[in-house]
Amino acid sequence: MIRNTPKKRALFVSAVIAAGAMALSTMPAQAASQPGITSTEIKLGITSPLSGKVAAVYGKIPGAMKAYFSHVNDNGGVYGRKINLISKDDAYVPTLAVKATNDLIMKDKVFAIVGALGTANHLAALRSANLSGRGVPDLFVNTGFSGFADKAKYKTTFAVLPSYVMEAKIMAKYIDDNYKGKKVALIVQDDDFGLDAVAGFATAGLKPEVTIKFPTGADSLAAAQGWITGKLKPANIDIAIIFATTTTSAAVLGAAAGLQYRPTVGWMLGSVGGDSNTLRAGGVPLAILNGAIGTSFAPDPSDATDEYVNFFKGIYAKYVPGSTFDLTVLQGMNSAMLTVQALRAAGKNPTRDGLIKAIETKGAKFASAGFTPLKYSPSSHVGYSGYWIGKYSATGSLQPIDGKRVLYTTDSGSGPVVSATISRAPLPTNGLPTNS
Repeated sequence: MIRNTPKKRALFVSAVIAAGAMALSTMPAQAASQPGITSTEIKLGITSPLSGKVAAVYGKIPGAMKAYFSHVNDNGGVYGRKINLISKDDAYVPTLAVKATNDLIMKDKVFAIVGALGTANHLAALRSANLSGRGVPDLFVNTGFSGFADKAKYKTTFAVLPSYVMEAKIMAKYIDDNYKGKKVALIVQDDDFGLDAVAGFATAGLKPEVTIKFPTGADSLAAAQGWITGKLKPANIDIAIIFATTTTSAAVLGAAAGLQYRPTVGWMLGSVGGDSNTLRAGGVPLAILNGAIGTSFAPDPSDATDEYVNFFKGIYAKYVPGSTFDLTVLQGMNSAMLTVQALRAAGKNPTRDGLIKAIETKGAKFASAGFTPLKYSPSSHVGYSGYWIGKYSATGSLQPIDGKRVLYTTDSGSGPVVSATISRAPLPTNGLPTNS
């Protein structure tokens, strides 16, 4: 008979503890301690307008991101973990964006927020849901508001689109170089989105002859007709800049077509409202779009010579069959590819802090469809840093002027606008980044 002495009991307890420790060591180290991370899953969240006026355009982003994530998941995921993107509808309403963001963090317990859309919406979410204070990574925000790159204020947030200040400065530079002295009108949304652009034009020294500011949602066809007949025509405008969403661009261009009106030089469209597929779906005739000036940091979605376009188009057709591939879809899939690289860079046992540091130290070299450089660093959460300028063709595609894509880069402050050399990483094999 074996006697159960205190010494033997102590040895038995020590053996059990040691065995438990060995078992735990074989599991992903952060599976239990990091929200949204298990041994088999990475849970991410996005808020965007799946209903409401702009849903037809911007509601495509979650589906585009999921399509790329499905491709990654079907090829082994990220170090064996499948990405699960949870999408919440905010209807492009700030209060709903706040609730949706809180639900993603508190109820769904996501690891990070990715691709959240809308300046006013996400500003409200950042302030009320306190992503920075909670340490929640807020990746690749789908808006060009310059404030989102303010690391001191939003330490976990990363911009991806070039800022509206940058875009306005580049537009102003192009106008000054090519149409100096011409009368310019600016049609702009009267919120942080539009005011960012107004600040950029002012920094660049462009003084519009006419400025039309309108509240979000007040961009009906009737309103656009009034702007044209009441302000643009009487001022004999040469260049009319539409710096707003595609719903505004469609209303203004549609009204112009009906009134048979065109500024003497032509229209200039901001990147947010310049996707030709969306404009044509909104009833804009190709004839009124032909010859308009536009900006983009990425290739046109109809560019059959671009390897990223062809890859993303094929993946989207596979996972979202029958849907239209456009610039919004391309941008969503591109952000998804950046997200996968960020997760890989964070390592096999990712933490929220590690994910943020990975983008700061490695993000500037991530492969992407964008032509202009990413500016991520330990001191910068700025994404793409510029645009190329083109003209819309008779088929509606945005093409480099005179066949040569010239890039312009700048900052969101008072820095100069300079031309840049194209240097883009090639598409990873099978569209699957290895971060090597």
